[in-house]
Amino acid sequence: QVHLVESGGGLVQAGGSLRLSCLTSGRTFNFYAMGWFRQAPGKEREFVASIRWSDGDTYYPDSVKGRFTISRDNAQNTVYLQMNSLKPEDTAVYYCAATNSRLWYLTTVYNFWGQGTQVTVSS
Repeated sequence: QVHLVESGGGLVQAGGSLRLSCLTSGRTFNFYAMGWFRQAPGKEREFVASIRWSDGDTYYPDSVKGRFTISRDNAQNTVYLQMNSLKPEDTAVYYCAATNSRLWYLTTVYNFWGQGTQVTVSS
């Protein structure tokens, strides 16, 4: 069984920063990559960032590139999302996800999910 547990969400003013964490446990040895997604009320889930466990290669959409940084700590089985220069439109529930597919840059291959953590950015 696999568990992904997010933490670090909260309320922050526009321009501020937050760091999200995702602790993985269970049968995670075959995870190829991890990702962060978000979903705002009334909107579809959106890809935010991904990272390959083996070499730390990362991938971001243009909407967060330069503001968000994904990283991992292999020893701690933890993935982080550092979010800077936050905007009100970044408000959403943020989900950690994992894939055992080598096509990790495809957002549709993530099949293990956490419960999410709320991020609210006030203007």
